[in-house]
Amino acid sequence: MSDREPPRRRVPGPARPSRPASAQRRPGPGARPARRPPAPRPAAPRAIRLGSPRPRLRMVGLALTLVMAAFVVRLLQVQAVDAGTYAAKADRNRYVGQVLAAERGEITDRSGVALASSEDAYDITADPTMFNREHLRIDDGPEQAAALLAPILGQEQSAVVAKLRPSNTRSQYALLAVRQTPEVWKQIKDLRSALAAKSRSDGTTVNVLAGLFAVPSSKRVYPNGDLAASVLGWVNAEGRGGGGIEQQLNSVLAGKNGKIRYAQSGGLQVPTAGSTETPAVPGSDVELTIDRDIQWAAQNAITEQVKASKADRGYVVVQDTRTGEILAMANSPGFDPNDLTTADPNALGNAALQDAYEPGSTAKIMSMAAVLEENVATPLTHVVVPNRLHRGDRLFKDDIDHPTWNLTLNGVLAKSSNIGTILATGQLGKTQAETNRVLYSYLRKFGLGSYSGLGFPGETKGILAAPGTWSTSQQYTIPFGQGVSLNALQAASVYSTIANGGVRIEPTLVRGTQGPDGRFTPAAAPKKTRVVSAKTAKALAQMLESVVDDQEGTGTRARIPGYRVAGKTGTANRVDPATGKYKGYTSSFAGFAPADQPRVTVYCAIQNATQGSYFGGQICGPIFKQVMEFALKTLQIPPTGAKAANLPVTFSP
Repeated sequence: MSDREPPRRRVPGPARPSRPASAQRRPGPGARPARRPPAPRPAAPRAIRLGSPRPRLRMVGLALTLVMAAFVVRLLQVQAVDAGTYAAKADRNRYVGQVLAAERGEITDRSGVALASSEDAYDITADPTMFNREHLRIDDGPEQAAALLAPILGQEQSAVVAKLRPSNTRSQYALLAVRQTPEVWKQIKDLRSALAAKSRSDGTTVNVLAGLFAVPSSKRVYPNGDLAASVLGWVNAEGRGGGGIEQQLNSVLAGKNGKIRYAQSGGLQVPTAGSTETPAVPGSDVELTIDRDIQWAAQNAITEQVKASKADRGYVVVQDTRTGEILAMANSPGFDPNDLTTADPNALGNAALQDAYEPGSTAKIMSMAAVLEENVATPLTHVVVPNRLHRGDRLFKDDIDHPTWNLTLNGVLAKSSNIGTILATGQLGKTQAETNRVLYSYLRKFGLGSYSGLGFPGETKGILAAPGTWSTSQQYTIPFGQGVSLNALQAASVYSTIANGGVRIEPTLVRGTQGPDGRFTPAAAPKKTRVVSAKTAKALAQMLESVVDDQEGTGTRARIPGYRVAGKTGTANRVDPATGKYKGYTSSFAGFAPADQPRVTVYCAIQNATQGSYFGGQICGPIFKQVMEFALKTLQIPPTGAKAANLPVTFSP
């Protein structure tokens, strides 16, 4: 055993890294191929144990239940408990109402020519809440807006600010201006659009006009300017008639306004929210008896003479003798109803109906009518007229000094003798008191002391005292037209009564109305009253011809070639309305034509002529001629061709 070496103990060295299979020695030729290691088996998946879903579902269900319960409680509060309050707030904040202005009816002349009409206009409104800081994010929104609007609307800037910043901060409506033209509204819209575009582009500009709106309306216009303005009147800022026919027939012309209520947001209508509307009912058209052309001729003639005479005022009335219709009623000075800012306040009325004045000698025709109708004289009765006549406490005279005149009753009227008229009317009664009563009855039948029947605003019925109260002088001055007062229409009506065969027809100014349905309703027939007999009326017409045709008549300047003209001059002492004392004269002329077949009456009066002549025959006779000639041609009234009666003016003792 000793010969053998003992076995060596191996000391373990560092372990060699194992080679990968690819790095192992390649088998040589003929070597047995190496075995491939077996593919690793996938690890078995670890089982996940799910919790029970029921607790979570319970939590979600509970949360949803609480939320729904909150909604239900709130819904009950809004719709049941506080429903009225919230509905009122919603209506106030969402719904707005506006008035739909009715279109005012037209006023036309007898041929249908418009004298007053309406055109499209707009009422400019605002929502004041859209001008406050909450909406515009600036403090001076109303001031900025007013600075832009005031020049366009023609208002003071402070007034516009007051409307845009009302004391009631919750107010959502302010009326800035009424009946503005489409041009004004377009100017505002363009300015508002420009501000809106600029605010979108730069982000710093504030559209301070966003809260402005327009409500369609209408504006009254008078296409002929001042023509017949005293008859038509005007419409005031509230849309109501302020004078004339516009005032008298306002309820007929105005129609009935409508209403609209709609939802709005940001000042604009919400089309899907629905609306309620009561349509406006247009007013009716009113057709006057006025003839536009004759009105123009009358107005032009009186205006020129008032200027030439430097008079206070004047009037011309033209009337159809057969119907009582007023064909023209002109005043000077007048006014333009389209622009009342330039009008004289004293000229805004209708002086031909509102002025009461002493007529003078044109009233003598009524005294002569009484004398003839009472059969105390005829046109050929002799009247001896001295230069002076003492009656009561006065000494009476004629306009000129003269020797004793030997006149017929026709001559008394032709020469317009005051003394002759006193002597003739003195035969009406056995006593002066009886004479006064008889004369008074005729003056009343001719329409003095009574309204004409027109119902025109501001019309005067004149002054005619009861005969028992006549003073000593009035008993003798009233027969020749002093001490009694009337208006121009009453004076014209007296002559139309004579022209109509002694039958007085109440004057008319309206022929009828045409409603929105197109149906024409004629005016009621005027009242007719027999004043004197046809025989008396014919005799008076012949006597009035002598005033114009006879060389000794006072109305020769009223002659119209080819026509028989009946007329009378008047020159009366005038009562100054400022002092109540006599100052100046009332000059007048009244008549009709053709004298034998009357168709047209023309009356002219001028108050207080201060330059040139003041005699009625001199300054009103030519106006009568000018207007009458125009009217006869316009109405195509030919001359009758008959010869004048040529009653004698004087007699040989």
